[in-house]
Amino acid sequence: MTHPDDHTEPPSEFALEVRALESLLVEKGVIDPAALDELIDAYEHRVGPRNGAHLVARAWTDPAFADALLDDATAAAASVGIGGLQGEHLVAVANTPEVHNLVVCTLCSCYPWPVLGLPPAWYKSAPYRARAVADPRSVLAAFGTHLADDVEVQVWDSTSEIRYLVTPMRPAGTDGWSTGELETLVTRNSMIGVEPARSPQAAA
Repeated sequence: MTHPDDHTEPPSEFALEVRALESLLVEKGVIDPAALDELIDAYEHRVGPRNGAHLVARAWTDPAFADALLDDATAAAASVGIGGLQGEHLVAVANTPEVHNLVVCTLCSCYPWPVLGLPPAWYKSAPYRARAVADPRSVLAAFGTHLADDVEVQVWDSTSEIRYLVTPMRPAGTDGWSTGELETLVTRNSMIGVEPARSPQAAA
């Protein structure tokens, strides 16, 4: 009988090294396989950009929820079962045609893990942290985001006490879309503010 994996590509060298390290740590009793599986499941399915995308898409389709999110993002997120470590004191800021919001952490890399997942390497880099404050438009341009001169850019500096989530503007051409469909347009980068939400054409 042919195994369904017989014709798949072999794992990369990095993947093999990770598996070997995991096996060694389990064998030595350093980690519990069940706890590791739970951690991986949490970050893949219950923590991260999927959660943030749900909040944004819900705000796009429910004005009352949008108001609640801007009024108290921590409570609004908790109302749909989203919260946890690094998600306390969450503040949502909404992009508009007049104002574009950008999030940075100038001290280290404070970041709302429950709604954005693990921070990307560039978010933690010194150049991003410095330029986002000194010249935010150049940072946006580096991500391909070009704003009109009359659009104000507001930079929000996250701390261990306050972490920010950007609600990007809803893309045109999405009238009648369900919340689930809209979630596919919301990216991690759009919730940090370096990019807009994806267009329906880009998502097709």
